[in-house]
Amino acid sequence: MERTPDGTPVGVDDPYAVAGVCDHLTDDGRCRFALTRAGDDPEFAAERRAEGYDCHVGADGEWRACPYYRSTTDAKECVRCGLAEVRLAHEDARPLVEEHHLSYDGDDAHEITVGLCRWCHAKVHGSIARIDDDASPDPEAIAERERRRETERSASAFEAASEEYDPEG
Repeated sequence: MERTPDGTPVGVDDPYAVAGVCDHLTDDGRCRFALTRAGDDPEFAAERRAEGYDCHVGADGEWRACPYYRSTTDAKECVRCGLAEVRLAHEDARPLVEEHHLSYDGDDAHEITVGLCRWCHAKVHGSIARIDDDASPDPEAIAERERRRETERSASAFEAASEEYDPEG
């Protein structure tokens, strides 16, 4: 199994087997990196420009071949247990779902991340748990999610201004 520099497992044997589409790939199949960051690698940008900025690996999905491949998560849901993120405005609480890195190949590593809830994240790094395990949310995770949902519901409850504001009180 792939491991972090500290030696803890990341939950997959091959990060590219679970990696998604490149973050730089536009809807029409062009390379956004070459379009917007040509100065970072003029030679790469010139090659892409000569081919109409087409992604040179998008069609076959051989993402390893691209020096600028990146697949990151929106961290809205745990890929292992399915727990959905619930963020509360004006509350500085730790997220339920966090970004989990799958690739640690040194300086040339492609950034590949998935979303894992805090509880699955701990299980993956602390044992042989895999991100593709058939797992259910931890009871503690469900309790925290429900606490946040209740806070959301109570904050969005309608109160008439006349009930909320008493000029004599």
